[in-house]
Amino acid sequence: MLSDLDEKAPGALPDRGLAGGSPTAILLNANARQVNDRVRRTLASLVPAGDLYFSRSPDDAARIAEAVVARRYGTVFTGGGDGTFVSWVNAILDRAERRRAPAPRFGLLPLGTGNAVAEAVGTRPDAQLRHLRAFLAGEAPATRRLDLLACEGRRTPFAGMGLDAAVLNDYNWLKGKLKGGALGSLGTGIPGYGLAIALRSAPRFLLERRPTYCEIVNTGRAAWRLDARGNPVGQPIAPGELLHAGPCLMAAASTVPFYGFGVKAFPFAASRAGMMQVRVAGNIPLATLLANVGRIWSGQFSHPGLLDFHAERVHVSFERPMPLQLGGDAEGWRDEIGLGMARPVELVDFQPSQLPN
Repeated sequence: MLSDLDEKAPGALPDRGLAGGSPTAILLNANARQVNDRVRRTLASLVPAGDLYFSRSPDDAARIAEAVVARRYGTVFTGGGDGTFVSWVNAILDRAERRRAPAPRFGLLPLGTGNAVAEAVGTRPDAQLRHLRAFLAGEAPATRRLDLLACEGRRTPFAGMGLDAAVLNDYNWLKGKLKGGALGSLGTGIPGYGLAIALRSAPRFLLERRPTYCEIVNTGRAAWRLDARGNPVGQPIAPGELLHAGPCLMAAASTVPFYGFGVKAFPFAASRAGMMQVRVAGNIPLATLLANVGRIWSGQFSHPGLLDFHAERVHVSFERPMPLQLGGDAEGWRDEIGLGMARPVELVDFQPSQLPN
């Protein structure tokens, strides 16, 4: 998708922002495909050179995170996808906590493949330059709180075990196979995910004799089962009680509605502060999933095998190791994980209803 960061930008604008003059930093992954020379020139025309950071390695990222906290930036825009955002949030918040320093608010420049967090705050690739300029000119409309999950010591807006992480692994495999070749463009973005599902995920699904057995235990305050409209139903699920015990294709949790590409995988994620949406895909036939792609995409799919909950903390265990993803990045295989609410962050919000005229 063409980004408006590929357009020529005017000279630097005054950085008033939401903090009444506090500086703004832009953090980019220098190795990302979309961070090309034109994007670099555009962003360099908008902020002082000392506030534009490029990370090429984990050591670079660590040094940049230290500088962000030490220089007390009021706002930090991260350029990349959800994985980039998650990495910067963890690096910066860890250092802010050690220094007992205030954490910056975060803004998003969706320059990655999955941009679920950017979608949640209304920042599209074709509008990110306009949004960034509005913020730097002091015209940004609002901020919003983003609750985060904690999983294995890391903060993330979403995480999952099972089918969603398996599709991600298959996508990464296909992208690696096609990279640099004549068909390289087919291995990225929506076409890449579609091919990965068709060539690997769906055939594997069909070969499985049954979904893997899974137990999910409530380890926080009272949780609630949700109906197809996201309303609590039944009695509260007390600490120590089971949310689910049975076959499971996917056990995932999120504090944002989207999974990237506009897929509303967690339609009830942001409806209750301090709680995550836990979504369990039980024994749902592949034919049913394929026949309802549109409804799944829009968040309107319901099925007796699709279970939703609001919970503060849960422990998930499978009978055998399953693939894990955190913030859209593959994290290997696990047979159990804990998921719980973490410290929230503040995001610059560019929802269309809040944009200046």
